[in-house]
Amino acid sequence: MGEAILWRDVLSRKQFYAYQFNRQFPIQNYIVDFICRKLKLVIEVDGSSHQDKVEQDELRDQELNYLGYRVLRVSEKDVRHDLLNVIRSIEMYLPD
Repeated sequence: MGEAILWRDVLSRKQFYAYQFNRQFPIQNYIVDFICRKLKLVIEVDGSSHQDKVEQDELRDQELNYLGYRVLRVSEKDVRHDLLNVIRSIEMYLPD
């Protein structure tokens, strides 16, 4: 649900500062929730199922970092209830 909200309301159709984001994009052995290849930014929306996957997520993030991507993890709860703060977090990855 949070992923759909972030896509619909923020990232689709180059509406986020004219940057193109792709959804459910394959990178090596992973499918990331969102990617902006120009910014080398991956955004992952973590729901309750990620509470049991902390180590897996850390390893995944390390591997994506090694490939040159920065990873931003946001909680589904924040997307649903504090979208403005999520947008501010994404803005921090924009060039000056």
